[in-house]
This record gives sequence, C-alpha cells and structure tokens, in this order.
Amino acid sequence: MDALQLLQESTLFLAGSAGLLGLVVGSFLNVVIHRLPIILERRWTRECAELEGREPQDAGEPYNLLIPGSTCPGCGHRIRAVENIPLLSYAFLRGRCAGCGAPISLRYPLVELACALLSIVVALHFGYTLQSGAALLFTWCLIPLFLIDFDRQLLPDSITLPLLWAGLLLSLNGTFTDSTASILGATAGYLSLWSIYHVFRLVTGKEGMGYGDFKLLAAIGAWTGWQMLPLVILFSSVVGAVIGIGLILFRGRDHELPIPFGPFLAAAGWLTLLWGHDIIGLYLH
Repeated sequence: MDALQLLQESTLFLAGSAGLLGLVVGSFLNVVIHRLPIILERRWTRECAELEGREPQDAGEPYNLLIPGSTCPGCGHRIRAVENIPLLSYAFLRGRCAGCGAPISLRYPLVELACALLSIVVALHFGYTLQSGAALLFTWCLIPLFLIDFDRQLLPDSITLPLLWAGLLLSLNGTFTDSTASILGATAGYLSLWSIYHVFRLVTGKEGMGYGDFKLLAAIGAWTGWQMLPLVILFSSVVGAVIGIGLILFRGRDHELPIPFGPFLAAAGWLTLLWGHDIIGLYLH
C-alpha cells in the first residue's frame, strides 16, 4: 500500500501526516510572525525616504523571510539546522540558546504545537479531500494574522489579500460555498465593518478599528459565504468583549488602550469554516 492509499484509507496516517506537516509549517510561521512586520516597516521607511529625496539607511541590506539566516538576538549565534527541528530542538536545548544560554521564548514551540494540532483537527474534520487542503491553507494564514495583530495591531495585506482571492477562486467549484455567496460574503464582510468604523468615528471622533479588519472579514466571507458572517461577527464580538472586560477588571489594563480585533475575527472565522453550518443547524433545531 503506497502513501496515497494510506492517506485515503487510514485516518491515523492522515492525522499524523497533517500533524508533522503542521510542525514544519509552524516553524516557518514563527519566522513570518517575527520578520514580516519588520519587512513592512523597512519598506515604509524606504518609501518615505525616497519621497523626501533621502538615501534609505538600510539600502543594500537584504532582509526577507529567508535572508539572513536565523540568529540569537542576544549573542548573534547562527541557528543551525539541528537546532531548528520543531519542538525537539527546544526540548533538547532546554529552552536556551546553544551559544550564550539566553532563554528562548516559549512562543516558538507553542506556535509549532498549535499549528500541528489545528492541522490535525482540519484533517480529521474534512478527511483526504480538496476541502482539507484548502482549510489547511486557511488555518496557516490565520495563525500569523492572529499573532501579528496581537503584537503589532497590524494585519498585513500580503496575507489578507491572497487569502481573499483564494476564497473567491475556491468558490468556482463550490469547495466551501458557491460563487454568489462568496462574492456577497467578501463584499458584505468588508462593507459591514467599514460602515461600523465610519459611524463610530462620526459619533466619537475616534477610530475603532483598522482597514486590515475589513479585509480580513472580507476574506472570511469569501471562504464561508455571506450566510456565515453574522455568526463570525457574533463570535468575535462576544469573545472580544469578554476578554477586553476581563483585562480591564482583573489585570488593570487601561480602557483607553486599543485591543486588536483581528485575533478574534481569525478565531471566529476558523471555527465557522469548520463548524458554522453545524452550529446554525443546532440553533435552528
């Protein structure tokens, strides 16, 4: 029996393969989460310098998702391949740099583990189907969006816009929803938050959210269809309100400090893609 047959016939092999692939992807997503905001900031700095007629400070210094190689921020020790094995390297090094012994953030193995577990859930839910492959892509895009917005209040167009177009293209063969529902979902997703943003700004004189939130909800609407948008907004708003109130009451967070909405949208969108129809069916019956 070859690997393709095993994926089709063995749930255990499918889940294990998805988990291993999720670990590898999760390791790469750690790079995306750390470097993509820096890449964007450097690009914006260069563009501002060019508009002002100045020479960019980082001109000629390549910095992207692949170059330069990963190093320890404390001592500059270049991380070797054997030190970059998902989960295992962190355990073997006991969470410390091999060069200087500085602690390595626990977030790195947690992102790898979360990506693996979510990938397994997706594979078990959809099986060996086109839906499973597409949902894995959806999941792997939402993880960096979740954490980048949590850290920086930023939802990069370089992730949200391809995610939007992928959802629209997948609707051509009805992978998750039909084209009409997908197009209406993308349109309604964007315009609903866009409208709330402008009404809130007119009433309070403040900006309640960013344009990245509009694009993310548009992408989720393209994947799930317009019918699922009320569920996504309900989930994200309720969870966001509960967490926001909890941070203010129990951790003394200043209520004037903004709480990013993107992580709640991402979590709600993932849950809706997998179980939205089931949840609505339970509610109706």
